[in-house]
Amino acid sequence: MRITMVGTGYVGLVTGTCLSNTGNDVTCLDIDQAKIDKLNHGVSPIYEPGLDELIRRNAKAGRLQFTTDAVAAYRRAEAIFICVGTPSDAQGCADLKYVLEAAKQIGQAIEQGDGATGSGPEDRRAKIVIVKSTVPVGTNAKVKAAIESQTTKPFRMASNPEFLKEGAAINDFMKPDRVVLGVDDKPTGDRLRDLYEPFVRQGNPIFIMDIPSAEMVKYAANAMLATKISFINEIANLCEAYGADIDEVRRGMCSDGRIGNKFLYPGLGYGGSCFPKDVLACIAMGDQSGSPAALLQAVHAVNQKQRDTFMAKLDRHFNDAGQGLAGKRIAVWGIAFKPGTDDIREAPAITLIQHLLERGATVVAHDPVAHETCRQVLGESITYADEPYAPLDGADALVV
Repeated sequence: MRITMVGTGYVGLVTGTCLSNTGNDVTCLDIDQAKIDKLNHGVSPIYEPGLDELIRRNAKAGRLQFTTDAVAAYRRAEAIFICVGTPSDAQGCADLKYVLEAAKQIGQAIEQGDGATGSGPEDRRAKIVIVKSTVPVGTNAKVKAAIESQTTKPFRMASNPEFLKEGAAINDFMKPDRVVLGVDDKPTGDRLRDLYEPFVRQGNPIFIMDIPSAEMVKYAANAMLATKISFINEIANLCEAYGADIDEVRRGMCSDGRIGNKFLYPGLGYGGSCFPKDVLACIAMGDQSGSPAALLQAVHAVNQKQRDTFMAKLDRHFNDAGQGLAGKRIAVWGIAFKPGTDDIREAPAITLIQHLLERGATVVAHDPVAHETCRQVLGESITYADEPYAPLDGADALVV
């Protein structure tokens, strides 16, 4: 299949590269010429283990191209995946500006072209526009309307939420737990099932459903995982208050088969590009629909408070010693929101480092993969150590 990925961020680049690896002809489109130049030299603009090699292999084979030419990329595609960012706005709602801009451009390209690809019945030739960005329920209808505002020629809509874990994204795509497809008609579902069939030969399911349900699946999954993280952090705080051992409590609780042990490890809370944004989007959807998401409001509040709770422990430790944090050297192991990635979006460590700097502490951090992305936020206000034990030299405390 001839495929165009709109956006070379995390989702678009991993998805496009993996689809090219099964023989599809994939063009990755982006407005950032610098990113496209890097990709055309076989260098990924994001850190993901194994991605650079996969890009080079498929580009060399001629199955994977990178361009800023939207007209050409849209015109030749049978399927167009929208994978642009949907950041939270000031109210916590997903900002659909980039999604709808892409939709209008796609509509213009369909109008300027012949509106169809290949041979066969019309429903097998019309371009499929697939929204892969995580978007609120009802977004596909808005995308469809935006495209229709630019053309009267036929096209098909679909929703295909992503379930990629940073640091393990290639394996997640190549061996998915499930593939979710939201469509309005059977021929579109059949075409997309054929596209994903090579990835589920071990028997994992492809779920084909209506578009609103597919849009909701990703939010429901991330909201559930975020809830587990906030739950175990709240239990950990109760354990500390009453002298119980959270590790023992967790082991005893998680041995229940109905509960399991995934995402039930206490810590600084969740971060990254998905959980915070998606929980806020669910809260916003609840407010807009008149069905407030009270549980998720609490999940978000617990998560944000967890960072302050940990900072209070550091304050208490140094204040009890009659010193305070001013002038102290604090070593930090880990900057990104999780290991194996350079993503510092909503990373708890960034919040913690900012609190330490505000109190006059000196921070030396070790997380080589994330040093450059951290510099974009914190600049040279902290020291970056390439070796893990270097920050410990003369340190008053180590935060892991």
